[in-house]
Parts: sequence; C-alpha cells; structure tokens
Amino acid sequence: MKKSTFISTFVFAFIMLLSTNINAQKFSGLDKSPMDAAIYKTSRSAPAIAKVVYSRPQLKGRALSSLAPNGKVWRTGANEAPSITLYNDVKIGGKSVSAGEYSLFTIPGEKEWTIILNKDINLWGAYSYNEANDVIRVTAPVSTGDSLEAFSIAFSDGNLNFGWGTTRVSVPFSK
Repeated sequence: MKKSTFISTFVFAFIMLLSTNINAQKFSGLDKSPMDAAIYKTSRSAPAIAKVVYSRPQLKGRALSSLAPNGKVWRTGANEAPSITLYNDVKIGGKSVSAGEYSLFTIPGEKEWTIILNKDINLWGAYSYNEANDVIRVTAPVSTGDSLEAFSIAFSDGNLNFGWGTTRVSVPFSK
C-alpha cells in the first residue's frame, strides 16, 4: 500500500510539473500607450462630476505636430477615442452639456485648440468621426510649459487640461 501511494504521489507531482510548462501563458510587453483616467471632483470625498478615460502616447523624439497634426481632427490620445463621462450637467468652455457619455476629440492648432464632445462612443481613433454628431465645440488658447513625454489630461482649478511636449491647453470646466 505504501509503495502504491508513493508511486501515485510521484506520478502526480511529475504530471503537475509538466502541466505548468504546457499551460503557461505568454503575455506581451507593456502597452506603449497605456490607458489612464482623469476624474473631476470638488473634494476627495465628493462624488465624481466627470471622468475621462484615454490612452497616453509617448513622444519618443517625434514632433507633436506629426502625431497630432494642426488643423485635423485628432482622437486626443492613442488607440480608442477618449470617453468622457459627465455625471452631472456641466459647462465646458462656457457651453452647457447634459450628463452622459461622449467621445472626446480635438483639433490642434498653433495658437488654439478646438475641443469637441461627440455623441458617438466606442470609436477607434478618429477614422469614423462624424461632425454631424458633435454636441459641442469650444476653443481654448495654447500655452507652453515644461516638456511632458507622455500625453496627459487632468482636471485642476476649474479647468480641463491637456498637455504634451511643451504644449498646454486649458478649457474652463464647471458644474
């Protein structure tokens, strides 16, 4: 009996050793444009007013104008067009927007950017962007700051901020 238990245990351990190698998963490297989220709250414990989910492309020595060309609709990041969820009715750039989920596009420019909220959601890039479904378009001036390698979106001081390279764009955002 002891011999059969020992053999069974040995066979089971040997099979488990082999099966971990057979079933091992291969994971690709880190995403080159990882997803991020920016959340707008009036205080740390307050409920969220808005949330932007977007991907963060890197400059990697490239010019911003080659990645987000001036005068062309841009998906405002990488991969999917960012989604902006408004949990309350808000004002963006002085224009009223109802609570809901929208896609976020921009049209970069040298002196100002156009920020666009669009009814179409779950879009890859700006390939199927449809201007007829725009909810609002507002413009915001361009300023400069320290260089940011990764594209970034943040809420601060009552503004929705975009930054990449030395380019900064802020649009007023309020409840």
